Amino acid sequence: MSAQDTLAQWQEAERLARARLGGPGVATLAQLSERAGLQFFEDMLAGKLPGAPIAQLMDFFPVEFDAGRFVFQGTPGPQHYNPIGSVHGGYAATLLDSCVGCAVHTMLPPGKGYTTLELKVNYVRPLTAKTGPIRAEGKVISLTTQIGIAEGRIVDTQGKLYAYATTTCLVFPMPAG
Repeated sequence: MSAQDTLAQWQEAERLARARLGGPGVATLAQLSERAGLQFFEDMLAGKLPGAPIAQLMDFFPVEFDAGRFVFQGTPGPQHYNPIGSVHGGYAATLLDSCVGCAVHTMLPPGKGYTTLELKVNYVRPLTAKTGPIRAEGKVISLTTQIGIAEGRIVDTQGKLYAYATTTCLVFPMPAG
């Protein structure tokens, strides 16, 4: 598939994702604890649960997910710049933390939660407003009853790598709703 075809496909995915997402908010403890990870994201993307406020702030959104995999898409712009004229590394780190954490979350049963214990990011090349849309894809490497390990990559429509990360997440029982 050409980069132009990929761009058109990604633009359509963005249009569809934005149309189905509800407004930003925070799910209740009961909403979190009664759903398996996949069900939680299915309900979020169907507008039954609120979308993540950080995604609205940073202007990225979920486009694909299944068990052990999660993909966010965004387009870096001047609003994400640091004083030296490139997208702040925190933008990439936030996308990567989100995709790898959500990948772990997709595999959790009802009543289980997670939090990031460690995130290791490697920056390969700078993101700029000219980069165009990017995707951050997270994949689970290992999941036990207490620890989730995942890796993630940020690529553009040509498949060019911009950053990658690994994470270790703590898995724990959710408190009663």
